[in-house]
Amino acid sequence: MHILHVVGARPNFMKAAPVMRALRERGVKQTLVHTGQHYDANMSDVFFLQLAMPEPDVNMGVGSGSHAKQTAEVMARFEPVVLERKPDVVLVYGDVNSTVAAALVCAKLLVSVGHVEAGLRSFDRTMPEEINRLVTDQLADFLFTPSEDGDINLRREGVSPEKIHRVGNVMIDSLVRLLPAAMQCNGNGLPERYALVTLHRPANVDDGRVLKRILESLLAINKDLDVVFPVHPRTRQRIAEFGIDVCHLHLLEPVPYIEFLALQSRATVVITDSGGIQEETTYLKIPCITMRDNTERPITITMGTNVLVGSDIGKLRTELSKVLDGKATSCAIPPLWDGRAGERIADILLNVRPVSETAEAKLSASYSDHERQTAEAAGSK
Repeated sequence: MHILHVVGARPNFMKAAPVMRALRERGVKQTLVHTGQHYDANMSDVFFLQLAMPEPDVNMGVGSGSHAKQTAEVMARFEPVVLERKPDVVLVYGDVNSTVAAALVCAKLLVSVGHVEAGLRSFDRTMPEEINRLVTDQLADFLFTPSEDGDINLRREGVSPEKIHRVGNVMIDSLVRLLPAAMQCNGNGLPERYALVTLHRPANVDDGRVLKRILESLLAINKDLDVVFPVHPRTRQRIAEFGIDVCHLHLLEPVPYIEFLALQSRATVVITDSGGIQEETTYLKIPCITMRDNTERPITITMGTNVLVGSDIGKLRTELSKVLDGKATSCAIPPLWDGRAGERIADILLNVRPVSETAEAKLSASYSDHERQTAEAAGSK
């Protein structure tokens, strides 16, 4: 069996690493493709090193662009890779543009697709990520869900139950493996108690009035509880454009995964608009206040430490007061968030009923047809 993995942004790395490790231990041939959708040489290299991931076999260097341009570019560059490498299964991760682009290419080439982190829904189609999730899950042959709500969503959308496999949360696999290393990180002079903040979603950072209101609330919080803020490049650019003074906050450059995990594990509270951080704080049992009106990870609310406040600054202050008064929501770690999701995915891929002979014949014909067309095109030149 030959498994090809597609990653496009840093959150994908944390999801792919445990699956690649489990497949490697089982002797499976693997190819890693980095689309370059989000690429920062320094940060990407550090993430690969910390996660013990091999260097990508293919780096497509797509770069940034509009959603349409980026998706189309990934499709155009990824198709020749699939035709050349001839994988049995392509694994895509999360909900970035690279995820849906790779799934579309594979569906047209009749190559089996596995979606890791399937079934998550915010029910907000104004979010590009929601469209990516919906389309990818309709095209995938293996849907690996992190929690029961994912199963329910997929069945509601008419997905065959045979395709749905609840395996747990691969992000937690990486957290469990690297938490001991994170606990060895020093505090770098940070205060003993602090609120850890991350902001990057367009709804929070692209409108100057919204961003200013959020940052003013953080400055107010900073009077009672130090605010530590690793600033996403997008957010830093907006702060500069809008001329907002944030010099009294503890601003940091983006930090590698282990160092950020250390910051999370020691925080009094985390204020964020990130999806993955909602999951990590639930596992770490750190109170999480999410500045969004919805979440595709409702289990972090029903079982975890997460609460949604949207852009309501009054609600943010209320929830923060609860935390400081020791009245934060009690929580439990969701089922199967045990550090073994990658192993379950590997076992399913190796033991699931193989592709039918008809589908195999179609797949072989699909590869052959594209090779013939390529040869004819080259000959006509």
